[in-house]
Amino acid sequence: MTETEIIAALRLQAIPNIGDVTAKKLIAHCGSPTAVFTDKIHHLLKIDGIGKFTLKNLHDPVYLDEAEREYVNVLKKSTRISYFMDEDYPSYLKHCIDGPILLFQKGNINLKQKKIISVVGTRNITSYGSAFCEAFIEEISPMDPIIVSGLAYGVDIAIQKAAMEKGLQTIACLAHGLDQVYPKAHKKYAQQMEENGGCITEFWSGSNPDRENFLKRNRIIAGISEATVVIESAEKGGSLVTADLANSYNRDVFAVPGRNTDKFSKGCNDLIRQQKAHLLTSAAELVYLLGWEIEEKPDPTPVQKQLFVQLDDIEQQIYSYLQLNGKQSLDTIALECKLPVYKISSVLLNMEMKGVMRPLPGKLFEVV
Repeated sequence: MTETEIIAALRLQAIPNIGDVTAKKLIAHCGSPTAVFTDKIHHLLKIDGIGKFTLKNLHDPVYLDEAEREYVNVLKKSTRISYFMDEDYPSYLKHCIDGPILLFQKGNINLKQKKIISVVGTRNITSYGSAFCEAFIEEISPMDPIIVSGLAYGVDIAIQKAAMEKGLQTIACLAHGLDQVYPKAHKKYAQQMEENGGCITEFWSGSNPDRENFLKRNRIIAGISEATVVIESAEKGGSLVTADLANSYNRDVFAVPGRNTDKFSKGCNDLIRQQKAHLLTSAAELVYLLGWEIEEKPDPTPVQKQLFVQLDDIEQQIYSYLQLNGKQSLDTIALECKLPVYKISSVLLNMEMKGVMRPLPGKLFEVV
């Protein structure tokens, strides 16, 4: 992307009343960020959802000046800029209509051909949550996933520290510019992350960690990965917002259950009860439901495939349903076969072991 195009995209970011969704509409209609500013206003007004109020500041030179200054700031800090149509822009985030048109990165982030999961939770992590973070990373590390979180106190920093200790790439999604770290106590961890991973944000230099920025940041955490894990959460909180966003993007959500009496398990328990999240007690369940496989060398010894497999009544019911209807989601199978989700999960695992069914990305399953 050329300097002129980057500055034009920055300018679109700066203009009031033009958010990411509107900016993408304008760019799609005109063909490029620079073309938005050379096209006639009466042409732009023909775009669905675009009115005079939206465009009233489009040609205000103030925002061009701001964009040029920010571009200089970015160059000074050797910050990488990812445009939403570039190859290095996070692929999962490309499919989110409200994903930022520009992302700023620093560190050694490599998202290509990687398994990516986001992990969120309370800032008031308990010993139960801390233990789960360590056990989860220990179990999932052979899959070499990227762990995304928010660098906040509590679950965020616990999961990211555990990931770094195992040599996993981890990415901190920030609610402010790259010229600072919040909380300040975690600056040392952000610097360590840059060796294998790094920090990303949509916010410009000088942007502070204001409350509304955290809410905007949550959509990136939810959208950048194929699944979101909630480890501990109270009845209300940013983690539940992130889970809702992940669901809206049709991503898998997992929640760690806890006792009914535990304040910071109530949010997770509610997600599971409302069927907004899969119950998660170990990394193996996530690996199974996402259809991840460890890349291994092929076994040179040929294996005789079993020709006749014994299925119990429930397995046969599910097999017949999938054979008739093709690949289906876990929730759809449970609904149509009139079986609880928790029971379906274990049955599907048994069927996979018998070689009659296989999991697919996005909670889908099909018969072999």
